[in-house]
Amino acid sequence: MVSSMITVKPIIIDNYPFMAISVQLPKTNLLAVASDKGYIMCGALDVMLLNEKLQDRGIIAGRAVGVRTIEQLLEAPLESVTIAAEEAGITVGMTGKEALLKMR
Repeated sequence: MVSSMITVKPIIIDNYPFMAISVQLPKTNLLAVASDKGYIMCGALDVMLLNEKLQDRGIIAGRAVGVRTIEQLLEAPLESVTIAAEEAGITVGMTGKEALLKMR
């Protein structure tokens, strides 16, 4: 039997609402925090795929690696971002929280 736990909860950053999603899988967690315009995610996010195969969708997203909790995802610097995220003013090195505030 496969056992995983999915948690979806609203979070507030500087008075703006976002949705935090955590999926506990064997030996890893999938983490994401989303707004209506875009999202940040853990290392499982394939930014290159979004930029190359899905560029026409204009997905605003950023990726942080080495994070294990939503709190770490919010504080970690983004390791990569999509082209659409760059166009929205989101840059590599920006914290997840800073990037989300540009996605509100």
